[in-house]
Amino acid sequence: MNILVIGSGGREHALAWKIAQSPKCDKLYAMPGNPGIEEIAECVKDVSINDNAAVIDFAKNHSIDLVVIGPEAPLVNGLADELTAAGIKTFGPSKTAAQIEGSKIFAKNLMKKYGIPTATYEVFDDVNRACRYIKAAGAPIVVKADGLAAGKGVIVAQTVDEAVNAVFEVMEQKSFGEAGSRVVIEEYMDGEEASLLAFTDGTTIIPMIPSQDHKRVNDGDEGLNTGGMGAYAPAPVMTPEIIQKAEEKILKPILAAMSKEGITYKGCLYAGLMIVNGEPKVVEFNARFGDPETQVVLPLLESDLVEIMLACIDGGLNKVKINWSNDSTVCIVLASGGYPLSYKKGLEIDGINKAKALDTLIFHAGTAKADDKLVTSGGRVLGVVARAGDIKTALDKAYKGVEVIHFDNMHFRKDIAHRALRH
Repeated sequence: MNILVIGSGGREHALAWKIAQSPKCDKLYAMPGNPGIEEIAECVKDVSINDNAAVIDFAKNHSIDLVVIGPEAPLVNGLADELTAAGIKTFGPSKTAAQIEGSKIFAKNLMKKYGIPTATYEVFDDVNRACRYIKAAGAPIVVKADGLAAGKGVIVAQTVDEAVNAVFEVMEQKSFGEAGSRVVIEEYMDGEEASLLAFTDGTTIIPMIPSQDHKRVNDGDEGLNTGGMGAYAPAPVMTPEIIQKAEEKILKPILAAMSKEGITYKGCLYAGLMIVNGEPKVVEFNARFGDPETQVVLPLLESDLVEIMLACIDGGLNKVKINWSNDSTVCIVLASGGYPLSYKKGLEIDGINKAKALDTLIFHAGTAKADDKLVTSGGRVLGVVARAGDIKTALDKAYKGVEVIHFDNMHFRKDIAHRALRH
């Protein structure tokens, strides 16, 4: 099969890496890809992933049999619908189904209507009403931009002033653009977070190995929210009992709820969960693989990813046997100093081959080539991933890989998986 992966980050590098291992994959393309993906796929840099017609033309001209959409924006932009209409098999939900991530309000209202456990909330399109509500409710409290904000549109405010400032930034100063024209304000849930990704063909839904992401930029879960500073799997907080509860109370009901609303959801569904007193509640849904969760989940998958994806598209996922390793994986994100705010680009990166020699996987997230040198081009630059029989060994191995990589102002957290070690 000729397969095309859409996207350019660490998640897409992990997807391409796993897809390349499939006996079904004859030729792999990535659009636009990155220097890491270039080692295993042909990168297509002259087509915009937001131009649906151009993507379809490329797919037809290159006899693409399967398109795998990594990021959320093309999904919300209806790329999966248009590729499918053109007769090209596509892994990723339709535009209507992708609303589960594209609109926080859509997702919250759906959960409320069908009794799926989540934080209590109110929706506002008026700054003053939102601020009055915050003052009455008190803090800590959570402010969320309604639309897509690259994983950064959520502010967990510890004080009323912080929450009020967040509302002004999101709604008046438009720090997330039009995504913040409406906000969801919800109760603060006190518990431990986990990510549960699942494969679904619209009828059957099968959870993957649970993982845990580290959203805050600094050690001790301090500082600004990011797209994710690291992850590990499996997450001990997700005991077999809690996974079963999540399946029965969240995953199956949300699939059924969408079906009742006339929406068939196919692809990967990501449930961001908060475990409160042994009960899973939904923090958010995403319409695609998580980043950096994918970088720790896929290395534990022992089955053919392409076969699973085809079953999600064609139906019959219930007939596919999905096998997982009993090992543990850890991903440490190497970020540019200053991320998630402003940061320099174009800084030379050294030591990747040394890190690979230490038996780590290196997934490129924000890298580019300049004069044949590898340089930084994003906030999150690399994901250093290690696999071992237990979390502690995988963690030590990953940090050994980190030690040999260098670029100016390189920033990473030194406490990845700290909760797992406590368990």
